[in-house]
Amino acid sequence: MADRGTAIEVRNLSKRFGGFTAVDDVSFDVRPGRVTGFLGPNGAGKTTTLRMLLGLVEPSAGQATIGGTRYRDLPSPLTTVGAALEATSFHPGRSGRDHLRVMASTAGIPDSRVDELLELVGIPAAARKRAGGYSMGMRQRLGLAGALIGDPEVLLLDEPNNGLDPEGIRWMRGFLRHLASEGRTVLVSSHMLGEVQQTADDVVIIANGRLVRSGTLEEVQGGAKSFVRTSDADALAGALRIADVTAQPADGGLVVETDDLRLIGDVALRAGLPVWELTSRSGDLESLFFALTDGTSRNYSTQDAPVEQDALIGQEGANE
Repeated sequence: MADRGTAIEVRNLSKRFGGFTAVDDVSFDVRPGRVTGFLGPNGAGKTTTLRMLLGLVEPSAGQATIGGTRYRDLPSPLTTVGAALEATSFHPGRSGRDHLRVMASTAGIPDSRVDELLELVGIPAAARKRAGGYSMGMRQRLGLAGALIGDPEVLLLDEPNNGLDPEGIRWMRGFLRHLASEGRTVLVSSHMLGEVQQTADDVVIIANGRLVRSGTLEEVQGGAKSFVRTSDADALAGALRIADVTAQPADGGLVVETDDLRLIGDVALRAGLPVWELTSRSGDLESLFFALTDGTSRNYSTQDAPVEQDALIGQEGANE
């Protein structure tokens, strides 16, 4: 599949619920052919941002577009954007297959697509069981199948790994990477930082409703690095400098500004220095996340919370 080229653009996006600012002047891009992790503490504004992207919540300021168009103005929303924001957005008495058939029929999509998706997400055996009896992991897979029903160019997923066992998490990681490789734009909200580090190409981090960092995973983490120990760290640092590679002393060795272990080994060999330890040392997303967001989790007051919830329900009703 060719690169579909449908990017998400968020520009100066804000949302206020009464006196509470849930999202405050946020701007970022989500590029096609890549998985973007959307991170932030509880109450940071992630879900509100996703809802504004989908037209479920009206922004107080700014705009969020998909391929340059607001969601409500898309000529064919289901084939452009697929979303799974909740793992309970289905009738509990309806089978998983019937749930998808209803979705498909509203968009003129044949039932064959339903069976294809049930197989794709790994729940064909449960297709005829009532969705109300599904485990959380099965609900997540059903929600993902629903998001893919129109073969969309863009996917918005809110905490898709919740309830999945380790095997399911590994499957989800590979599946998201596969979807991005097809040229789709994939935006994933998650609190599983280790998993984001293994899955995402880019990350967007917000706290207290404001953007605190965005970029490629490598940029955000500070770039690829390596660690090396030898008998004479100063001599090796000098040899690396001649090879146009920066190295700094740390932990009894050197932190080198490259992930090319072969280059470091070759430089050490030419300098006649033994290598006692040589490992990749990628940035730690978890440490960075907590450094950027420590102490920013927001507890909604009893006055603010009903305002936000009522606003969400009202917007959802208006868009049904």
